[in-house]
Amino acid sequence: MPPAKPTQPTQPELSPATHWAAQPAHIVVLLLLAAVSIARTTVARADDWPQWRGANQNGIVGESSGWEGGAWPLGEADWTIQVGAGGAAPIVVKNRVYTIGWSEERDHVRCHSTADGQEIWHQSYPCPQYGRRSEGDKGLYSGPSASPTFDLETGYLFTLSTDGDLICWDASQDGRRVWGVNFYDRFDVAQRPLVGSRRLRDYGYTAAPLIHGDWLIAEVGDDQGNLIAFSKRTGETVWTSQSTDAAGHTGGLVPLVVDNLPCVAVLTIRNLLVARLDAGHEGETLAEFPWVTDFANSIATPAVVGHSVLLTSEYNQYAICRIDISRAGAKLVWKQPYASGVCSPVVHRGYIYWCWRGLYCLDFATGKPIWRGGRFGDTGSLLVTSDDRLIVWADRGELVLVESAQREPDAYKELARKRKIFASDVWPHIVLAGSRLFCKDREGNLKCFRL
Repeated sequence: MPPAKPTQPTQPELSPATHWAAQPAHIVVLLLLAAVSIARTTVARADDWPQWRGANQNGIVGESSGWEGGAWPLGEADWTIQVGAGGAAPIVVKNRVYTIGWSEERDHVRCHSTADGQEIWHQSYPCPQYGRRSEGDKGLYSGPSASPTFDLETGYLFTLSTDGDLICWDASQDGRRVWGVNFYDRFDVAQRPLVGSRRLRDYGYTAAPLIHGDWLIAEVGDDQGNLIAFSKRTGETVWTSQSTDAAGHTGGLVPLVVDNLPCVAVLTIRNLLVARLDAGHEGETLAEFPWVTDFANSIATPAVVGHSVLLTSEYNQYAICRIDISRAGAKLVWKQPYASGVCSPVVHRGYIYWCWRGLYCLDFATGKPIWRGGRFGDTGSLLVTSDDRLIVWADRGELVLVESAQREPDAYKELARKRKIFASDVWPHIVLAGSRLFCKDREGNLKCFRL
């Protein structure tokens, strides 16, 4: 999702040559990452990207960047297709790429071969270009923003439109519709309220739903509950959350484990909400941390490492902070005056990375800056590869390979850059699966590059 564009203060500059000596707690972070994996109820192949932010929902992949012998073997795209306008990123499962996009007053859900881009199946349904309660920034976005979610147990694909259409498709049956519900129709969800001190913003529904066991959990933002769990097989409502906050504008829900309790984290319009998922306590609020921005523009998805959650957004917050969650509630560990507007942070080997008017690297344990560099604008996303490199997707199609702080702890080091791949903003996050990069712009142009 794009943010509003008022004039912003200049972020504090970090000299690329400056390095803080704080040592990240590598062992602790690795143990925390292992704990997070316990919460996963669906196991994907290493080369699959079945949901928002990848198999483990953290922007980290078990694949190499392809950098070898001082070169990045990234030629022309293997194929290019048009899948409809929108900010939703694609997902990839078993050599198929799934997308959702908007054109001609309909949302289009498509399945294509990753090998050659050939269409395997295509479904569509009537949908407005913007959510029925939408307000503001229509020149910056259009169409669906929530990425599809794939359930490996059932073979079902779940999509969410900007107008609140949550639909289950059977991917093994040419996308046959299994069930569907519209949030506005079923729950009569109100327009998001004005928060902060500037104009009201409502981008419709933006957060990808989360699979947890037999449930599909979505951020509905209704007075019955901010979160609502549906049966993934039938669409029936299973439970609603204790929190009744209006929905936020982030890219998705994030699972975490707190003191052996399975939980889900979401940035609502007013708070970081951590809700319980254990039997008998479904939807109960475990912790909240207040977080309100002008325009309701907290776009970057919270990043989770163990029981810690990273929040970042610009505007009146203009910060990144680490919150530790326990049964006792939420505790602020540190807060730093650096922000991401759109890019969801990635935490890897004790370092935090994000791309927003430059590529940032901070120490996870302390929040202290390590380095900043590169020429990037507002649009950006990134992922971390198995060979400790960062692939950045930014602006209007800048594909950039950068050394991680694990390899270059003292300064930003750019290895390669492929320029001007598209002519429009690349809000959809980048995807790497099966040694292929999937790069999409807001107009729905999707290119596949082989590494």
